[in-house]
Amino acid sequence: MTAQVFVAKECAAGELRVAATPETVKRYVKEGLTVVVQAGAGAGANIADSAYQEAGASIASDAKAAWGSADLVLKVAPPQQNAELGADEATLFKPGAILIAHIWPHKQLPAVKTLAERKVSSLAMDLIPRISRAQVMDSLSSQANIAGYKAVVLAASRLGKYFPLLMTAAGTIQPAKVVIMGAGVAGLQAIATARRLGAMVEVSDIRPAVKEQVESLGGKFIELPMQESGEGQGGYAKEVSADFLAKQQAVLKQRISQADVVITTAQVPGRPAPRLVTEDMVKAMRQGSVIVDIAADSGGNCELTENNREVVKHGVLIMGYSNLPNTMPEDASNLYARNVQALVKLLNDKGSLKLNLEDEIIAGALLTTDGAVRHAPTADAIKALG
Repeated sequence: MTAQVFVAKECAAGELRVAATPETVKRYVKEGLTVVVQAGAGAGANIADSAYQEAGASIASDAKAAWGSADLVLKVAPPQQNAELGADEATLFKPGAILIAHIWPHKQLPAVKTLAERKVSSLAMDLIPRISRAQVMDSLSSQANIAGYKAVVLAASRLGKYFPLLMTAAGTIQPAKVVIMGAGVAGLQAIATARRLGAMVEVSDIRPAVKEQVESLGGKFIELPMQESGEGQGGYAKEVSADFLAKQQAVLKQRISQADVVITTAQVPGRPAPRLVTEDMVKAMRQGSVIVDIAADSGGNCELTENNREVVKHGVLIMGYSNLPNTMPEDASNLYARNVQALVKLLNDKGSLKLNLEDEIIAGALLTTDGAVRHAPTADAIKALG
């Protein structure tokens, strides 16, 4: 029997992205799957229902029923209370169904528990192993790339001066000085974008291994006292000691005080974002400078960041955005949908869906299945809730 794929309309406040596009729907249909799309699912990304129909999908007349009959549900955000359907999305699955979405289990413990109780097999895009074979499925990277780009564009649009060096009849305009904190995917894209706009870029990261990448993009690597390694698993940064963080901040204060723009991207999976920019550092910055804190959703790298708000503190504009990819929903959806499609390909067996637990990608991303929570840290956290 042909498996039915349901593309859900996101219900999270302000979420514009969608988990499948006409491009990926065509691939699903070609690979023997039946695709049903919730009406209006692509509207935020400027994709009309008719475009999905032309790609071979049908549009659900009853979204709640479509959830309940689907073998595979594709989403961007975690399951949550859906006001339009009047139900918690985690309760809408039939037993044995599969969910693919960003789930962020450490923040969604009740939803994970419900998924397990409903015997839903959930594959978390945020748990995809960072191995070479899984790069095409790495939605954290595809979305972080957009965030890094947009952070620089936002900073340039709000800064009261040019980014590039300009030599005019009225005199020379010096280039903007940009400090980027964190040289992961978002940070590297921020470096490349700021350099394209002509800014002078300095970069801080607790992983010495990224120095070569920073310099290849035209950034200057800020040397930090390296008493301990900040290199975590899978290329992520890891949490460091308070003493090391204090020494890092002392070095950075001088650089930040001379910057026109600071972009912070440092995050540690499953942990609050490290506080890299203190109020004292902000006070040292010049009036009119800009901070864009990409880590706002996990607490912020700047002490004064307020999630999803723009605030002016000590004459500095601080922009804290938790979902910058959502501000570019068309390309964000295109990239995410391709990440998801690559994962679905591992499940698809001539139109039916099979979970191959011997595949390290599926095993690594599998959060719940057969009534159990497979991801050990999440299982422990749920047990601790009682």
